[in-house]
Amino acid sequence: MLFIDFYNSVLNTSFAYDDLPFPMETIRVKKGTCLTVYGQVEDSLYFMNKGIVEMTIKSYMTEKIIDFFFEKELFCGYTSFLNQLPTDVQIKALMDCEIEMIKREDLMKAYRNSLEANKFGRIATEHGYIRKSDREKNLLTKTAEERYAEMFKTHSQHISYIPVNKIAKYLGIHPESLSRIRSKMNS
Repeated sequence: MLFIDFYNSVLNTSFAYDDLPFPMETIRVKKGTCLTVYGQVEDSLYFMNKGIVEMTIKSYMTEKIIDFFFEKELFCGYTSFLNQLPTDVQIKALMDCEIEMIKREDLMKAYRNSLEANKFGRIATEHGYIRKSDREKNLLTKTAEERYAEMFKTHSQHISYIPVNKIAKYLGIHPESLSRIRSKMNS
């Protein structure tokens, strides 16, 4: 799915790229490339056409994985994108990716001039909030096994591209524990 298809599905429209109230740029990034680095002020919103990225945060002496973003998803260091302060997250490609990008300046201009852009921004923000709220609830109420099963159910076609140690880190468990969970699910 391309961004234009996502935009049209959110707004129930049939726009072409030329009809969008902001310009889009398609970029290709190699595995290991950081789209957003710690301390950077986020100036772009991304849409994943193909690939997977991880979002991490530093915690004492370690790095924790906050989330993974897959095809058909918007992502960025959203707090920094909004407040224009240095970000405390890093976003890195876990495989070669094709991404569409909107510059913050262009999006803010579109918000001032386009009702459709405002509606899209509101709906996208609502979806992002629900995603984060669900993740928080899951962390508080579900076991690592239940969270992995849910992740497997919703992203089974992508899981094999994510190293086991990263999935374990995301779930907050040791890789050996994840191996036991996977063995149990496969039996």
